[in-house]
Amino acid sequence: MMLTCPLCASTDTGHFHRDGRRDYHRCRQCSLVFVPPEQRLGPEEERAVYDQHENSPDDPGYRRFLSRLFDPLRDRLPPGARGLDFGSGPGPTLSVMFEEAGHPMAIYDPFYALDTSVLERSYDFITATEVVEHLFAPGRELAQLVDRLPSGGWLGLMTKRVTDQAAFARWHYILDPTHVAFFSEATFVWLADRLDMRVEFPAADVALLQRR
Repeated sequence: MMLTCPLCASTDTGHFHRDGRRDYHRCRQCSLVFVPPEQRLGPEEERAVYDQHENSPDDPGYRRFLSRLFDPLRDRLPPGARGLDFGSGPGPTLSVMFEEAGHPMAIYDPFYALDTSVLERSYDFITATEVVEHLFAPGRELAQLVDRLPSGGWLGLMTKRVTDQAAFARWHYILDPTHVAFFSEATFVWLADRLDMRVEFPAADVALLQRR
């Protein structure tokens, strides 16, 4: 069965993998691997999973994890650049790290910081760490974020990347029921081209996209 890709809206998709709980389809145009809409969690079930997260800016291990995106992005920002942390979660931490480095930050999260007015402002950079794999409509939502950036602005994304079908079948990342969209390096290259951005991969789970 062909499904519509939630990133590029192509119907040139095919079955990629099935485990004991879900199916996974792959888009032949943008290479996104995605879960069919009817197999996603409802909002209450999704929130229940996120409520179990115990991330905190007081946790040095969590800061080290986020530094894989924080360090390379900070090195590319001018002093005082203003940012948005999209999908900040129940314990916003990346925004604290950037504020400590002199960058004013706003946060947004559909479950924990639902102030949609912040999505109407412009920013020098936007971050989304461990977020894009949760998005039901990544094509629309990422395009909306890029619209908030000026020429030269940065979109910093952290998510583990698909490599090949055999590795996908053994991948712990697909066991999280809230993970429904899986990006590969090819997907990010496609996305950058579509949004007129250039892309860098400073770490195995980090993509930095800069608006031209």
